[in-house]
Amino acid sequence: MNQEPIRDSFLSYGKQWIDEEDIKAVTAVLEGDYLTTGPYISNFEEAIAHYVGTKYAVSFANGTAALHAACFAAGISEGDEVITSPLTFAASANCVLYQGGTPIFADVDEKTYNIAPEEIEKKITTKTKAIIPVHFTGQPADLDEITAIAKKYNLIVIEDAAHALGASYQGKRIGSISDMTMFSFHPVKHITTGEGGMITTSNKDYYEKLLQFRSHGITRDPSKLTENHGPWYYEMQFLGLNYRLTDIQAALGLSQLKKINRFLNLRKKYSSMYDEAFKDISSITAPYQDKNGCSSWHLYVIRLDLETLSKTRNEIFNAFHQENIGVNVHYIPVHLFPYYQKLGYKRGICPKAEKLYQEIITLPLFPAMTEKDVEDVINATKKIINLSKKT
Repeated sequence: MNQEPIRDSFLSYGKQWIDEEDIKAVTAVLEGDYLTTGPYISNFEEAIAHYVGTKYAVSFANGTAALHAACFAAGISEGDEVITSPLTFAASANCVLYQGGTPIFADVDEKTYNIAPEEIEKKITTKTKAIIPVHFTGQPADLDEITAIAKKYNLIVIEDAAHALGASYQGKRIGSISDMTMFSFHPVKHITTGEGGMITTSNKDYYEKLLQFRSHGITRDPSKLTENHGPWYYEMQFLGLNYRLTDIQAALGLSQLKKINRFLNLRKKYSSMYDEAFKDISSITAPYQDKNGCSSWHLYVIRLDLETLSKTRNEIFNAFHQENIGVNVHYIPVHLFPYYQKLGYKRGICPKAEKLYQEIITLPLFPAMTEKDVEDVINATKKIINLSKKT
């Protein structure tokens, strides 16, 4: 572009917001009696369950571990198929593989970029056991249709809501609707515990399986023991994993959760600023919002009309970085990874997702941004698009 960059300092696409209250909360744990499994964990779980409006919440070391646990609780095993979106992080499908199941990719809706219900139904077989819809960017998937399909075929629904804490669908908070819902607390998400994840559910059987799975399959519950040698006795009853969150992380999560409304409001505000700035730029498609859902705006993804531009997506991506705007791309369709190609997944099975991947760029969006940061992104976008238009 050979011009002065819009910014002198680099702006990442996402970043945590940690304040003095968060630091005090973590320090209190470090000065206390528990570092790993202590009282903050159950307090954090109860707070998340209350926030989303469900009976139970079980914390995990990360969102991937939480999804794995949900697949275990759902009884996914060898021979089972689970339908999910290709336009997601690899964990949405890997969790099925961990249980010996087979991920089946259903293509996305061209407007919302979420998994399309009609594509889900096309992929259902006698082996299908569950659906893992992903709320891409924080916009809820079409849960009415997905729930109807699940009931029709007796399938379990595990929502991947890594992007969607605080989002709602038909007036209900995400996390209170399906059989199980996963949230992520990675630093770029709505609240952070460093690394961390959560499964919410109102099913007691799932709840108890999740608790036991995250602790090696071990239980101390007297009502579940096959024998009892004394008050110290415990049993490993199935092969679980050490997927526990720590009290340190849970304390940070509790402190962060107090600020969730502020975080969500800022994300919505900055997204609205983008919407207004880009509404008349024909080479850009801003994110579409379905009327049934209320997004939590984890990501702001623009789609480029490359036929009107003289530069490739890669060149435009690099131009943003030259302006010190840390854009990203979400996501490489999972079935295109070399590992999945070796498993037999073919290019072309999800053409809409594959085409989207070639045309999308994620702009910076996080609460710790300032309005000046947002204006820098807007100015950089306009500059790059103007310099990239075909003459």
